[in-house]
Amino acid sequence: MSSTKREIILGVGGGIAAYKSCDLLRRLQDLDFAITVVPTPSSLNFVGSATWEALSGRSVTTEVWEKVEEVKHVSLADLAEAIIIAPVTADLLARLAQGRAEDLLTNVVSASKAPKFLVPAMHPNMWLNESTQENVKILRARGFEIMNPENGRLTGEDSGIGRFPQTSQIISAFLTHIGSQQDLKGKRFLISAGGTREAIDPVRFIGNRSSGKQGVAIAVEARNRGADVSLVLANSNISDVAGIKTIRVETAQQMHQVLKENMQDCDVLVMSAAVADAKPVASPSEKIKKKDFKSIDLIANEDILADLSSSASDSQLIVGFAAETSNIEESGREKLKAKDLDFIYVNDVSGGAIFASDLSAGFLISSDGKSTHIEQTSKAKVARIILDNVVSRLSYANG
Repeated sequence: MSSTKREIILGVGGGIAAYKSCDLLRRLQDLDFAITVVPTPSSLNFVGSATWEALSGRSVTTEVWEKVEEVKHVSLADLAEAIIIAPVTADLLARLAQGRAEDLLTNVVSASKAPKFLVPAMHPNMWLNESTQENVKILRARGFEIMNPENGRLTGEDSGIGRFPQTSQIISAFLTHIGSQQDLKGKRFLISAGGTREAIDPVRFIGNRSSGKQGVAIAVEARNRGADVSLVLANSNISDVAGIKTIRVETAQQMHQVLKENMQDCDVLVMSAAVADAKPVASPSEKIKKKDFKSIDLIANEDILADLSSSASDSQLIVGFAAETSNIEESGREKLKAKDLDFIYVNDVSGGAIFASDLSAGFLISSDGKSTHIEQTSKAKVARIILDNVVSRLSYANG
């Protein structure tokens, strides 16, 4: 799954309005959401799996007993930033209110702590039925956001309240519910990502496995929350992202220079790049012949994060990253203190984990001593957790 997009689940209930959710899916994709469609089995009578797979670019399953080894109801619940179900039938409302978990969708809802947004659509008599209205009250009391249906023409000659709302209205209400407010509007972010390379000769280099996915995910999340984002990206195959100023570099020295030039203009620095610790003393302009290889003399690169942190103003907030293979949390605390950071995200990369993956796990440690263990989840969700903490710190500083 993509690490640069925000993961949501689109549940689809078994009503005739299911076909309208095809347009809803497209419009959500336009907002940079990555969408996994989870239909109820009965909804496939209206829109089939092939349609959802073609539109979403992802496989579609309806039952917990399909691909059991993937534990879909748990993995999807963990990855999703939010769940939107449209349409929701009277039957589905009842099952959700009773906490029943009979198919994949209701299991995912039960396993998820993410915001849940429901869009009912049904005949007026069913919507106004006392049982349905009682179920709506129950779910709202539990924190579900339930959008009232519209008045209008329904199936056949019937009309009244129960019509599926306009896509634009659904999206506006959904974004408000998931807290997609512009809480970083006016803030300037400077973010480093990717892995630097140090030339041995014109064809060989010292490098690392970093893909840049986590840094790009943070840049996208910051952009989505209203920030002005500059991304210094080293040796990554990820394409430039709309709305983010991307400066591409190769070496640690180049990255250091660009960051120094832009540091004074930022409110938040996020150093997620994997910077090479050392470089060859000399890098000849001609390829070194195999027979001439004996040893490579190295010299340490300057510690970019330590340098930038030492010159930062009191109002600038700095987030560092660390990749460790042992004593993960302890090592993170030591680096946080040594480099005078506000936050550090440290993860376990032993055995090649994390690098180039769409998933991550680790500890987010703050300068006030708090440590949050982030279990394996998408890098987009890690980005959201990090920026939630950044927003809290900025709000406290401004309060």
